[in-house]
Amino acid sequence: MDWKRFDIYDKVEHWFEVIGPMLQRSDILPCNVWNYDETGTLLSMPNTVKVVVSKNNMRGRRGARIKRTNITAIECVSADGRYLNPMIIWPASTHRAKWTTHDTPGWYYALSDEVYTDSYISLQWLKNIFDPETKELANGKPRVLIGDGFGTHETPEVLKHCLENNIIFCCIPSHISHKLQPCDVSVFSSLKTAYREQVERLERGCVGTIGKEHFTYLYSPARTKAFTPRNIRAGWSKAGLYPFNPDKVLSEVPKPLRELTAPESNVTEAPSNTLNEVPITPVTPVSAEAFTSLSNAFKRLPNDEANRRHKEKLQQKLVKAAQRCFAECAILQGQNEFLAQIINEGKKRRPTKSNIVGRAKVMAWEDIAKATEELADKKKAKENKKVEREKKKAQIAARKAE
Repeated sequence: MDWKRFDIYDKVEHWFEVIGPMLQRSDILPCNVWNYDETGTLLSMPNTVKVVVSKNNMRGRRGARIKRTNITAIECVSADGRYLNPMIIWPASTHRAKWTTHDTPGWYYALSDEVYTDSYISLQWLKNIFDPETKELANGKPRVLIGDGFGTHETPEVLKHCLENNIIFCCIPSHISHKLQPCDVSVFSSLKTAYREQVERLERGCVGTIGKEHFTYLYSPARTKAFTPRNIRAGWSKAGLYPFNPDKVLSEVPKPLRELTAPESNVTEAPSNTLNEVPITPVTPVSAEAFTSLSNAFKRLPNDEANRRHKEKLQQKLVKAAQRCFAECAILQGQNEFLAQIINEGKKRRPTKSNIVGRAKVMAWEDIAKATEELADKKKAKENKKVEREKKKAQIAARKAE
């Protein structure tokens, strides 16, 4: 018998006994209660990928035109529906200018060989993002920071910084964060869905393989769509924290053996589908010739009582054809605007080469943009010097010739 699943109920019950009195304190407001976590996102996330390969193929995937590169982002949401700027973790050893051509002020970028966060990145996130963006709103009142039981979150440096800045760090029990963590409950699933939609839109814009240079361009609108106040508050409510209601989670967790009772048989029959009839749709013209023919037939009918019903049907078909034509025009116009947007984004990124702009473990977007500009200025100055040297050589050659 698997006894581990019965221990989970005791963990959840003990968690609410610890966190409940703290969240109900008068000096702790919902705007000062935060939950942060990491989420991994693949650069290309289509809905379904089917690849036919040989059974002797050791690679397992071939010809899918998909980069299996995982980008990690540290996100943080509050109990009153707000969210902070993220920290993006690149699986690389250097910062590249081409990866941050999309404007993301306030974002931070980190480097990690293992893609995941480590103790140094966690501390830098706490110092550069969480503390500055929440300190003024707290106004001296304690802040509650809820995180999972990942080892890099509970380092001595992190705990020391929390104690010095009146931050109460709370650790969620292991193997149950998918039930107790608001980020996992509602926000991250919506974020991945929104990011997948952005990827599919970009592929419809005839973009080939999606790389790191596309990530911020896709991830930023996905965050805006997923991190709505309503969605964030729904995650806190479903986790049983705001409003405080442990029964929402305890009712979904298997109880220990001593509390299990035989469930009552409750068999319900599915309602039968009585609507088996398919509505008859009138034939609507789909071409200019058919529309003209129908319009001429409508004009030829006399205005008498015998042809009234037939004329109403023809008029209805003409109206539907016009509606369909306007709908298709709107779709084509939206597609053209989207393609123009993709072209403009590509024009901005294409002249930017993949130059190294920094080797620091963590850099702000402003620092990366400044380093990119300085690198471009140096390159331009170098080209100007080269042009001046060529001019001097030409002048010397002309004097010798004279």
